[in-house]
Amino acid sequence: MFKKVALATALGTAALATAGQAMAAEYVVDTEGQHAFIQFKINHLGYSYILGNFEEFEGRFYYDADDLEASSVEMEVQVNSLNSNHAERDRHFLSDDFLSAGDYPTATFVSTGFEPTGDNEGVLTGELTLKGETREIEMPVTLMGEGEDPWGNYRAGFEGSTMLTLADFGIDMSDFPEVMEELELYVTFEGVRQ
Repeated sequence: MFKKVALATALGTAALATAGQAMAAEYVVDTEGQHAFIQFKINHLGYSYILGNFEEFEGRFYYDADDLEASSVEMEVQVNSLNSNHAERDRHFLSDDFLSAGDYPTATFVSTGFEPTGDNEGVLTGELTLKGETREIEMPVTLMGEGEDPWGNYRAGFEGSTMLTLADFGIDMSDFPEVMEELELYVTFEGVRQ
């Protein structure tokens, strides 16, 4: 259902006021070109899966290939932009039964650290706020590539995924099979260096 793995534009400057982060290049997530996705996958009663995504979000990240530990990310997701290709189900997801989008219209993610684990790989830690609850999460991430695009911009792209326990964010799944208590959040995006 919803992993706003979200990383916010408005949250970033204050959170990034360290010297190491100041040296990392700033990238804005390319949502205009539809080169960024926040998707989710949850088991449906043990028989299949429900797949969906959040269509409206914005974010930025700071990245320096020579100083990976200075990397950081922040995002903000509009919860009402949830789309699982079924309008009635989406309304239910957004209701007080699950996301309470009327009371909690945004979800945010602000990183608190990054630990390289290998070539082009690492673990991003940060605070995910969803439905008014903030929890620290870890997400293994991979650098997909970086370089100049055909229009003279410099881009870098990443992907990552993590499992979220819905009860951690105040989402009661007790009426459903145990396999529905967790949701997989998958994020992929390109950023344009500023």
